[in-house]
Amino acid sequence: MPPVPPRTHRPRVVVYHQTHFGPDGQFVPLLPLVTEGAESVGLTHLIIAAIHVNEKPGDINLNNDPPDHPRNAPLWDEVAILQDTGVKALGMLGGAAKGTYERLDGSDEDFEAFYVPLREVLRHHRFDGLDLDVEEDMSLQGILRLIDKLILDFGNAFIITLAPVATALQGRRHLSGFDYEALEVMRGSSIAWYNTQFYNNWGSLETFVDYDAILRKGFKPEKIVVGVLTHPGSGHGYVEHGELLKTLSALNQFYPGFGGIFGWEYFNSIPGDTARPFEWAHMMSKILSKP
Repeated sequence: MPPVPPRTHRPRVVVYHQTHFGPDGQFVPLLPLVTEGAESVGLTHLIIAAIHVNEKPGDINLNNDPPDHPRNAPLWDEVAILQDTGVKALGMLGGAAKGTYERLDGSDEDFEAFYVPLREVLRHHRFDGLDLDVEEDMSLQGILRLIDKLILDFGNAFIITLAPVATALQGRRHLSGFDYEALEVMRGSSIAWYNTQFYNNWGSLETFVDYDAILRKGFKPEKIVVGVLTHPGSGHGYVEHGELLKTLSALNQFYPGFGGIFGWEYFNSIPGDTARPFEWAHMMSKILSKP
């Protein structure tokens, strides 16, 4: 039997962080991701959600407040510390709240009016990249223009990801409007990977059927980061934690170049829930570090 070739990359462990304050109003700390259980820490990317471009050019929110609102100060402080440890921090643009991509999909003049303030937010908070979560109709030319502009302004080291539902990469009905296969052909070299949503009836990891369907469309395993819910209260299609670990182990073993996993979202991730949400990332890292 021939020897197993060595890994050429490290599967990603990605956490989305949108609920920055818990039900008690207290800030949800991120530092335990790198200070607790240090022997198993393997978080590679933290995605801060959600950045919204509002109706008036220059009016940008992080969730319900401007990014520089005083209540966000501890968030930016801790993000910077995680970056110092080697974790890459991305912003998430868009999501379920519609309007952001409509405003970035207009004339060149309108695009510049909305894009330039967004660029300054990304620069000011020293993001390592941007996750484009397009959950509204956008033209192919519009998403190409946005990607090209980000590369022009931030350089090739800037991490650009997209967050399609799984059906989008299977050539089926989805949320974004444009064709992801065409996007990959035209700008695949500028896209680091796809944070692919396998939940809320858009895909499932209970079997490998949906994952295999994406690979049959020509997408490479290293560019598909499979996305799961970290808590049954976060949406439909939660995969029980023990079952998820088995599935993840199999994906990592049987698909050379497996791209990794993301969790939506951080603050109440099982098994630790709100008391120890960092345990989710640690456990995913342990599974993915095995040959």
